[in-house]
Amino acid sequence: MPTPFVLFYHHNLWANMRLLDTCATLPDALLDASSPGSFGSIRETLIHLVHGEERYVELLTGEPPTNPLRRGDAFPGFADLRTRWQRSGERLIRLADEVQANQTIQVDDDGTLIEMAAMIVHLQAINHATEHRTNITTILAHHAQEAPELDGWNYYDQVVRHAAP
Repeated sequence: MPTPFVLFYHHNLWANMRLLDTCATLPDALLDASSPGSFGSIRETLIHLVHGEERYVELLTGEPPTNPLRRGDAFPGFADLRTRWQRSGERLIRLADEVQANQTIQVDDDGTLIEMAAMIVHLQAINHATEHRTNITTILAHHAQEAPELDGWNYYDQVVRHAAP
């Protein structure tokens, strides 16, 4: 089993893929739906989530993504999102496995380079993903659609328990 910190990213990737699987079955009208208090439509939120995760990898490595998604971009399709999310999710798992408690990174804050703990970016990556997955499941509930259960208990039941010898 991975270290506790790395386990967060394994859960994150699992939850992202489950959410994407659910969204790929939705009709266009629901993909374009929103609800009060959410980020935007399901499509907009998926793009935002993938963009954010690619951005966190960039912050931690200094390597910009190829063809980054941006807010307002046309929906690239589920296959493209799956490829991007799989790639960035696996990269974050590796980065989490290698991060040192005192590791710092340089971040461009509107033209000013600031030094920050790499752990803050990791914290934000997990928080951001959880928040916006919840936005999407809220939209689904608001429109009387079943949402996938993405919590740690379900991850344990479906992944960890079955992987144990």
